[in-house]
Amino acid sequence: MAKYEARLQGDFGALLSAVHNAILRGSVSASFEEGSDYQSGELRCAVRVYERYSAMGGNRVSLNFTLIGSGRELFASAITSGGSQAMFFKINTLGEESFLQQAIRAIDGYRGG
Repeated sequence: MAKYEARLQGDFGALLSAVHNAILRGSVSASFEEGSDYQSGELRCAVRVYERYSAMGGNRVSLNFTLIGSGRELFASAITSGGSQAMFFKINTLGEESFLQQAIRAIDGYRGG
C-alpha cells in the first residue's frame, strides 16, 4: 500500500476534476469504479475509487482518492492497494507506486498552478 496526503488551497471541484482526469488519462486500462459525495454547509467530501491493470505485477491495482474541503481549505488523500502477488507479505509494489504517481502529479500540479 502506498499513500500520499496534502493540504492545499483552491477550488474543490477544480482539484477533483484535475485528479479524476489525470488518473483516467494516465493509463489505457484505468477505470472509474465508484464514487461518493457528501456536503454539509461549506464542508464537502468526495471519495473516488479507480482501478487499472498493472503489467509489472500482472494484476489489478486500486486507487482511493478522498478530497475534503471547507471553503478554499482542501485536504487530499490518495491510497493505492492490490499491487502484490504474494500470499503473506507484499512484494513487487511497483504498480501501486506508479498509479499513485498519477494522482501526486495532478495534486502537485494543481498546487503549483
